[in-house]
Amino acid sequence: MRRTRSSRVIAAAAGILTASLLIAGIVRTAGPADAFAATSKATVINYLRSITGSSIVSGQHNKEPASSPAQYTQQVRNVTGQFPGLWGGDMMFRADDQANRQRVVDEAKAQWAAGSLVALTWHACSPTVGATCEFDGGVKTQISNAQFQEVVTAGTALNNTWRSRMAAVVPYLKQLKDAGIPVLWRPFHEMNETWNWWGGRPGANGGAKIYQQMRDYFDSQGLDNLIWVWNVQDNPTANWAQYYPGANYADVVSLDVWWKSHPSAADYSQIQSVAAGKPIAIAEMGKVPNASLLSSQPRWAYFMIWSEQLLGSNSTAEIQAAYNLPRVLNRGEINIGAGPVTPTTGSTTAPAARTGKIRAVAADKCVDVAGANAANGTQVQIYTCDVGGSAQQWTVGTDGTIRALGKCLDVAAAGTADGARIQIYDCNGGNAQRFTYNAATRDLVNAGSGKCLEVRAEATANSTPLQLWTCNGKANQDFTLPA
Repeated sequence: MRRTRSSRVIAAAAGILTASLLIAGIVRTAGPADAFAATSKATVINYLRSITGSSIVSGQHNKEPASSPAQYTQQVRNVTGQFPGLWGGDMMFRADDQANRQRVVDEAKAQWAAGSLVALTWHACSPTVGATCEFDGGVKTQISNAQFQEVVTAGTALNNTWRSRMAAVVPYLKQLKDAGIPVLWRPFHEMNETWNWWGGRPGANGGAKIYQQMRDYFDSQGLDNLIWVWNVQDNPTANWAQYYPGANYADVVSLDVWWKSHPSAADYSQIQSVAAGKPIAIAEMGKVPNASLLSSQPRWAYFMIWSEQLLGSNSTAEIQAAYNLPRVLNRGEINIGAGPVTPTTGSTTAPAARTGKIRAVAADKCVDVAGANAANGTQVQIYTCDVGGSAQQWTVGTDGTIRALGKCLDVAAAGTADGARIQIYDCNGGNAQRFTYNAATRDLVNAGSGKCLEVRAEATANSTPLQLWTCNGKANQDFTLPA
């Protein structure tokens, strides 16, 4: 993370640019941004997966003061004539900023209603200092290994203090849950760094543990709207995976880019290796992306420019160019649940209606209704492709349904756990029966869970059932749809 207090010398000049840019025709104008409806975290995760490989959401962080929680987002508007597709805020650390947490939550609601995704970071004060603190000595501080172990050990004084700090944030996050707003929640960021009190602690009892404990606690508080974003920095330390809390704890895997202007090819490769098919993002960067970066590294789902770095590290021409790149999705170009408004090659939307065979690529077999039995609950499996049989004739609908024998492809009991059974069932319009397809990655993703269809255990034998599983990029999750 880059914490600077530089004056915004460009800001005043930038404020007069928007009208002239629009008149000059430099700005790509988006269509009107419809308010996002209340939705689930799975819908947003599915959206991020759907644009992977073809598009990237623009984002802007807004640091303190919390009394002005959209000041840097407005700078983007002043320079480009557009709003970012993602708004970033913070739960803060100073007393005056924590006193304005409600302003941050209200801004998050307004940004979502306007058509921007919502991301929140938390620069938490160390439990060894007061509940409010200055950045230096409070967030940017070191604690001993013994103190850290006390923080993550139930019943200790530091653990009790830390749990009270987490509890103080819960009511604000619950407001967003009650409003139906999924939040890209990024705690304990830059876990491989040592500037912060939680960082630089690899292994099961280090940063991964405190991350897991927060998720377990917030889950127990019913905060199922949080999209858990795990994060490291692009510093020279190797093996980012040693800080990873595990696939069951992270929904998005992200990188902060401060050692370099843009992620290196090695960074891009390593973050994908850790993600194992989950969406990846650039959660902080100072330099805006360019066409070369997005062409060579197309799988980033969103980027977020750090507050004052927008104008401090970029010329107005660079910012305008970034926001006008064909791959970049700004507010008004994001359609939650159905892919981007104007999808490019390889993007995912509800598939166009057509009928034919769905093939499991690795097994070289077809998706099949067992025994051609049209009864509710009949297993869906793979089987040698036949000629003209009704059990392998699937109609892929524009509404996201996939139908055979008059029934819909269905996740049994609307399950969301890895291993959930796939069957056919009476069509009912639920998300357990809606799927999106990414032609670039060949994934079929369930709308209700954000997880992928796969052939169980990577098997290739006839009658091997399909199941739901966390998307991981393996070949048993590759399918082709009817032409």
